[in-house]
Amino acid sequence: MNFVEKIRAKKGKEKIIMLTAYDYQMAKLLDEVGIDLILVGDSLGMVFQGHPNTKSVTMEHMVYHIEAVARGAKRTPIIGDMPIHSYDTVEDALRNAKRLIEAGAHGVKLEGLHSKVISALIENQIPVMGHVGMLPQTAETYRVRGKKREEAERILQDAVELDKLGVFAIVLECIPESLAKKITESINAPTIGIGA
Repeated sequence: MNFVEKIRAKKGKEKIIMLTAYDYQMAKLLDEVGIDLILVGDSLGMVFQGHPNTKSVTMEHMVYHIEAVARGAKRTPIIGDMPIHSYDTVEDALRNAKRLIEAGAHGVKLEGLHSKVISALIENQIPVMGHVGMLPQTAETYRVRGKKREEAERILQDAVELDKLGVFAIVLECIPESLAKKITESINAPTIGIGA
């Protein structure tokens, strides 16, 4: 059973434990503990580099940190964040996702609903993790999303569409618990909460 099948099999049975690492030492520790997934997030722009947001993170940054994490994590699958503008076109997305896989990622995560990009990645055997709710790459402010009915419906619809496209899991970031529950019950892919 590959890691995608293992993660999908946990839906409704076990919680999925995904933690973030940006370096060899943290990845090694997380690998020894035995979590389900390690995310090398573009949050490294804020947490590791000290920037006010994730918008300054480049593909070179992501490749560098994924390589370091891959040296530390020998068993745990690694998910690499696709930084802003790295998936503006299908061609960009394929080229950049392949770079992250070559660096040591087992799959990629991207923010929002980008149907053509996600379909192309999955058709090319690149596992994709979706991400709805608060999307740091495009957010003007960091706040809970989905409090208003229209926004909640759009987030739910995006999650349903991501599921139909074949993402193996979906990150729910900064949304109300009731919306997270509704999304989780409405789709086949497992969900992973970040402040949700």
